[in-house]
Amino acid sequence: MKDFIYNEMMVHVPLCTHKEPNNVLIVSSNSAAFVAEVQKYKYDDITCDVISADINLLREVADDKYDVVISELETDAAVLAHFNRVLNENGLLVTTHPSLDDVAENKKIMQILGKYAKIIMPYNLGNGQTALLASKEYHPTADVILQRTDLLDSLEYYNCDVHPAAFATGNNVRKEYLGIIKN
Repeated sequence: MKDFIYNEMMVHVPLCTHKEPNNVLIVSSNSAAFVAEVQKYKYDDITCDVISADINLLREVADDKYDVVISELETDAAVLAHFNRVLNENGLLVTTHPSLDDVAENKKIMQILGKYAKIIMPYNLGNGQTALLASKEYHPTADVILQRTDLLDSLEYYNCDVHPAAFATGNNVRKEYLGIIKN
């Protein structure tokens, strides 16, 4: 699968879900590709900070600073607590996670996220992988900012139809994660 699909889905899903994504933190070794996607928001005033996928650098990030965090850092309780700390009261996190087939590990991650977020939903990245979206305020299918999606130029995959469709899950996933996924 093409890398551009992954990059677009990791960036545009959260930025088109959050009402005012002014401050974005990217935690990734793939930051250049993610920053390039953020720069497509010509009509929005978005500040984008980048740190490598290293928890030690995450510890140094200021509290309540970010509207959106996009992360490829391996998640555990400590990392998730730091993400909660750096997100503001309406903050939204998108992070990679183990395959949904790894039910025990994902339930553990989602239960920890449940302490911090109102909404926790996996979504399809378009390449057979999923990401987790955890939001303190905005729902990724009810609150999608359609006008923002329409103003984006030069996207190869992501659009306003792909966005809600990415959150569709089969009954097997719904049953396995019943009470854990918060939507």
